Amino acid sequence: MRFSVIACAAALLLAAPSPYAFAMEILPFQTSNQSPLVRIFGLPAIGSSSVLPAGRVEGTLSLDASNNSTAGFTPGESLILDGETYRFALTARCGVATGVEMGITIPLLTNSGGFLDGFIEGFHDVLGFSQGVRTSYPKNRLLYEYRRTGADGVRVDDGATGIGDIRVSAAWRLYDEERENPLRAALHGSVKFPVGNSHRLFGSGSTDFALWAVVSDDYRLPLGHLTLYAAAGGLIMTKGDVLGDRQRTLAGFGSLGFGWSPLEWLALKIQADGHTSFYTGSDLVQVNGGSVQLTSGGTIGFTPSTFLDIGVSEDVVVDASPDVVFHFALRSLF
Repeated sequence: MRFSVIACAAALLLAAPSPYAFAMEILPFQTSNQSPLVRIFGLPAIGSSSVLPAGRVEGTLSLDASNNSTAGFTPGESLILDGETYRFALTARCGVATGVEMGITIPLLTNSGGFLDGFIEGFHDVLGFSQGVRTSYPKNRLLYEYRRTGADGVRVDDGATGIGDIRVSAAWRLYDEERENPLRAALHGSVKFPVGNSHRLFGSGSTDFALWAVVSDDYRLPLGHLTLYAAAGGLIMTKGDVLGDRQRTLAGFGSLGFGWSPLEWLALKIQADGHTSFYTGSDLVQVNGGSVQLTSGGTIGFTPSTFLDIGVSEDVVVDASPDVVFHFALRSLF
């Protein structure tokens, strides 16, 4: 948690204040669990409780840079997740009718040994954090491996870049008070198509369907305004190529967060995202375990229609998600 606060505060303070005056809408972080064995499924970023007006378009370019360093061993299983993955995503959504929008997300993923191991180890030393298994393995190595007795597992040990599974989405307005500090609700749905290479963990090989609701409530404060938001939903998956005999076909997920905008061009946010297990038949939390990750940071408004999200995620349920994920998302309305 201290790592998130310090890193994000530094990034936000280095950003130049906007000369524009506008009321910033506080939106959730558009990120989810970036574990190599989880991000391959159709677990969505929760989106917004507001729906774009008909004819408006929003484009978002995001980056999730995740650093993994975890291992687990049982009599019949062994797992090592050691490496970095960079997930670039281009998302476009468009208001197609009153209260209805459509969207598409196209990700590009890179697996590599990365360069953040030394920085994270040094930061842990300064603050007295445990290094876990980090000092037991070579720095900047790529090895995503899961082995089990009598069955094929997973192994990725060579760097590569490729397209991930493509997601098509839609959202419907359920409620909007349409006032300065509104209560809002929206229903979201998405379909993820198996486009990415599952052997390199760029995709799952499954077609996934998600349905969820997002609710937010905004409050005026003596200084700025505060937004509370939450989301909950479920995911249905067909059988995929990654540990297919142990893959579950149903998973639940949810989010809870809040943001405070003390200035017209700045919002500070904290968000918890969680989900149930995607696999069964394992004693390892990295495989058969629910996850909760905490993202803290904020949003900078450059203009009334252009915004930058900066966030850092950490694993609340240790080893169920990456140690650290740096999240950046630049979005603009047209």
